[in-house]
Amino acid sequence: MLTPVTSGFLDRLRTRLPQVLRAAEPRDLEEPRGRWTGQGRAVAMPRSTAEVAEVVRVCAAERVGIVPLAGGTGLVGGQIAPTGPEPLILSLERMTALRGAYPQENVLVVEAGMVLAEVQEQAARLDRLFPLSLASEGSARIGGTLATNAGGVNVLRYGNTRDLVLGVEAVLADGTVVNGLGRLRKDNTGYDLRHLLIGSEGTLGIITAASLRLSPRPASQVAGLLAVPSPEAALRLLSLAEERLTGMISAFELIHRTGYDFLAEAMPQVAVPLAPLPEWSVLLDLGLPREIEAEEALAMLYAEAEEAGLVLDGVIALGAAQRDGLWRIRESIPLANRKIGAISSHDISLPLSEIAAFIPRATAALARLGDFRVNCFGHLGDGNLHFNVFPARGRSRAEYEAQREAVKTLVHDMVDEGRRSGALWRPGQTGGDAGDQAGAGSVGDPEPRGRVAGLKPPSPYLEPGKVQVSVARHLRAPP
Repeated sequence: MLTPVTSGFLDRLRTRLPQVLRAAEPRDLEEPRGRWTGQGRAVAMPRSTAEVAEVVRVCAAERVGIVPLAGGTGLVGGQIAPTGPEPLILSLERMTALRGAYPQENVLVVEAGMVLAEVQEQAARLDRLFPLSLASEGSARIGGTLATNAGGVNVLRYGNTRDLVLGVEAVLADGTVVNGLGRLRKDNTGYDLRHLLIGSEGTLGIITAASLRLSPRPASQVAGLLAVPSPEAALRLLSLAEERLTGMISAFELIHRTGYDFLAEAMPQVAVPLAPLPEWSVLLDLGLPREIEAEEALAMLYAEAEEAGLVLDGVIALGAAQRDGLWRIRESIPLANRKIGAISSHDISLPLSEIAAFIPRATAALARLGDFRVNCFGHLGDGNLHFNVFPARGRSRAEYEAQREAVKTLVHDMVDEGRRSGALWRPGQTGGDAGDQAGAGSVGDPEPRGRVAGLKPPSPYLEPGKVQVSVARHLRAPP
């Protein structure tokens, strides 16, 4: 049984760590869509892994729950605790140090509070690329992206966040520090705690630092916005592009006409350079080596795709400014969505072969449920789409509140039917010197490995209430 934060608890924590606490502010208790409001009067802001461990030990001793807070950009409420005993919020905002840069190894070692955009800038200073790219990269912290195994627009080429991490340092629920900041590409010594912690959303431990894998920067980049007849044609275009430009496709984004309509309605300053606006289109981004001319390569692909009936129209960016303009369109769609106001948003993953059938089937099922608009867009190249449901034109989402759960259940059930494997987005998110690590175990040490070998359910102290919500959907009886 958890106990709530009390004034006495905070006084005892201040005695142990005099400079670590501040009063909670509204930003600590909010999530971007405004669906939930968290609770908590105090925020712990440790400056080192040792201080994180001390905070966790005190909370464990007094049975106080901890809600880790990174950038607070997650859309599923994991950064707040709306119900239950009042928790302590633990923010990583002070832990922003660059611990090491190794350009010959293509590795950065950073603390978990560093903002993703700063990680990208640190890589650029080494003439390298950290390819994780999100719409929220200006405020998302790297610890939160690891805790949620974030995807972004470049998964097709570079993989999910876990594919960009060589090692992690983390504090477990009892205050034990796991020092796994290795930089090895090949390490087959025992259990890989890194991959347990990445994606655990703060329930198994609080990630405090990471060794990140960098990549060489492409010599040239080019983007094209291509109108396609259908999602099926888009998938065939993806296959053709992968055959002709193997390993060079950085992003392949599907966009429905509804996204453009929302831009015209909510952000008319964002112009779309296609007329008439297509029902479906693809934003294709290439990163190429020095010996291949970027615009010529994309033009040749366009010509072959047009001849095969896979492309109806399109524009190819001439230079970096036009490429940025095309990406601005894609990155503005979520902002326009927010202004319109979704009834229910769904971040779904499907096998590529199931997507073309899923989209019309799910849209038709929603039409039988009520009068909705669907904005379907996202990372077609890796099977991850945003299938978001909005009010009919002229109506507000408040009018649909009674239907929201039915909409969500319908979409998730259809995703389950469409794949039986893969990843539904699950609720939950979090987002020092060598001397701080005294007594820390490494991933190869027997004590932490023994804990994994005898795994118990996650501690009730870290992210209280999240595991039950996350697991419930995956415990259904088979049909």
